[in-house]
Amino acid sequence: MTSMERPPIEPIEPAFKQQYHTAEQLDRLKQATLDILETVGVRFQSAKALDLLAEAGAVVDRATEIAKLPPALVLEAMASAPRRFALGARDPSCDIAVGDGRTYCTTDGCGVEIVDFQTRERRQSTKADLADVSRLQDALSSISFWWPTLSAGDCGETAQLHELDAGWNNTVKHLQGMVNGEREARYAVEMATVIAGSAEELRRRPVLSDLIGTISPLVVDKDAIEAALVFAAAGVPVTWVTMPTLGTTAPATKAGAFALGSAELVAATVVLQLASPGARVLHSTMQSWADPRSGNFVSFPLDGRVRTLGTELAHHWGVPAESAACGTDSPVPGTWQAGVEEGLDLAQAAQEGSDLMPSIGLVNVYTLFYPEHLILGDDIYHRARYSVMDIDFEDEEIALDAIAEVGPGGHFLGNKHTRRHMRGAVTPAITHQTGPDGAFREPLEVARERAEELWRDYRPEPLAEDKAAELARILAAADAELRG
Repeated sequence: MTSMERPPIEPIEPAFKQQYHTAEQLDRLKQATLDILETVGVRFQSAKALDLLAEAGAVVDRATEIAKLPPALVLEAMASAPRRFALGARDPSCDIAVGDGRTYCTTDGCGVEIVDFQTRERRQSTKADLADVSRLQDALSSISFWWPTLSAGDCGETAQLHELDAGWNNTVKHLQGMVNGEREARYAVEMATVIAGSAEELRRRPVLSDLIGTISPLVVDKDAIEAALVFAAAGVPVTWVTMPTLGTTAPATKAGAFALGSAELVAATVVLQLASPGARVLHSTMQSWADPRSGNFVSFPLDGRVRTLGTELAHHWGVPAESAACGTDSPVPGTWQAGVEEGLDLAQAAQEGSDLMPSIGLVNVYTLFYPEHLILGDDIYHRARYSVMDIDFEDEEIALDAIAEVGPGGHFLGNKHTRRHMRGAVTPAITHQTGPDGAFREPLEVARERAEELWRDYRPEPLAEDKAAELARILAAADAELRG
């Protein structure tokens, strides 16, 4: 049992949604995607993928590994990808219904450094650190599913599998791993089958999904596609993510970068549908920029208009979207920059209708974890969530009787209606915590204390001993095979 109660997950549930791009604009990008796939093609560095495409009618050049996909092939394959499906969790109350109109969030992922909970030392992250952060994820209602916020930097070639082990032992929520490679994927599926209870149950209610990246421009490497084929065959959903950088790995125009990224996502999805019709797939576009003066990676330029386009384009293709939002380029938490970048992104993302969304947790361009930054991000998340929630207009809420009882010039403090509703009238933010003198405390200090409290006192429902032991056995086998 936990020493502190875990709150239920609280996804963004908007009362309204904002469409940022017209159907005509999305049609143009869809047609551009089809044109790229037919005339330029995508390089698949996998004979298995090329065999599937050639058999289905694609024009395959084995020497260059480039496949050109006819529009009819693309459209037929994409039509078999489902728009809605379930993601299971160790605790069924944390299951996710992808496509139900809500946005389910997680943290940023794959950070490589941490500011230690106790010593405040900045250092490389380890599996033990990821376990600690996973417990924080489990304790926050803003986090609906798990990402490896930090890398298990001390686990070598099998780090991605050890990250799953840290996740399943420290959260009851759904896990989305970042496993690449066919052999690695087979071990991940074996681990997920232990958690689910059987291969059939894993297929019915997958407790694991996986995020796999393409390589811009227009390449899907062997480890990526062959891992995805293993996952699709087992019923494990795959999120394909593309990261086109304007002017370097993609055209220097927003629309051009999205057309290129879309071609990568669609081509990879087509291969999975050919191998496993009905395979559950999400699309994610993480467009970024290269500063032309320095070449530095930039996530949040002043003009970041395309944040929502990836979601709308995925839905236009008929698949769920895992939008790329939030995070910050700020080197430390609690700065104006960190607040602006995460706040504006979350406020916009709350209206766009994305299905899954990485959001909070890392600074310094997604590389560094401060415990207090995750708590600050949780506060920003809920501000965005509340901003799009519906309000109740029933008689009790409109309060005409109370208004009549108090009348002009009166006071509502002593009214029965006020006593019924006063406790729920104000939801204090992290900025409204008072000290002994009655003044509001520094939010960064409050967040640091809250993170330390959760790290010290919160423990999720433990994984059953037999399942934890079986995961350890699988990891030992993976270490022996893959670390050679």
